[in-house]
Amino acid sequence: MIPVLYKSIEFKNVDGQRVKVSEIPVLANHHRYYFMVDIRLQSLISSLYNQLQGKTHVSFREYLKQKIKWSEYKELFDIESYRNNA
Repeated sequence: MIPVLYKSIEFKNVDGQRVKVSEIPVLANHHRYYFMVDIRLQSLISSLYNQLQGKTHVSFREYLKQKIKWSEYKELFDIESYRNNA
């Protein structure tokens, strides 16, 4: 299991309200999911930037959990599933 580094981004939206996006995985350019993560992050940031009075903190990890297939999510975040709660 390779440890994943995370970063966060903080910016101001159209209204001037601060918005923080956290738990963004840092991937190498040749990583299998680099392009997908980059595009999803851009779309999330643009939607948050244009929202009036929206959320002030968003977890990118939770956002991806809703947007991509579970198998891709597990592979990206290296989630181990245990059989019989062991």
